[in-house]
Amino acid sequence: MTPGASRPGGAGPNYARGVTEDTLHTRAVDAFIAATETPDPDQRTTLLSRALAADVVFWGPLGRAVGRQAVADFITEVVQGHPSGPCRMVRTTRVDAPGEWARFGWCYEDADGRVLLSGTDVVHVTPAGDIDEIVVFAGPL
Repeated sequence: MTPGASRPGGAGPNYARGVTEDTLHTRAVDAFIAATETPDPDQRTTLLSRALAADVVFWGPLGRAVGRQAVADFITEVVQGHPSGPCRMVRTTRVDAPGEWARFGWCYEDADGRVLLSGTDVVHVTPAGDIDEIVVFAGPL
């Protein structure tokens, strides 16, 4: 595909400027994961604003939530508030991005690097590069 060409599902204006969908998806995913790792609420808010649309829909292990603040609350309660102490999410695969959707593997590990849980997230990314939907699949199938 030549630069500036359109992909099915719409690549948006960034693709025409030479930024591929894979790059947009990876930037958004990595900013989201970085937000899960910081204990600083202000830094988390900044990172989430780089990664997520304001009205992001988050389908997680505890149900459905809407908005960046709901995602921040989930991170504070579940990721940072884990009984094993603050844990971290690690992306374990590349970001596979066919069109406007992407998926990536992750693991959730404690401070000693022990994997507590792993899974796959599926995200929808807008043409501007913001994640506006996250679906979390935790654990093995």
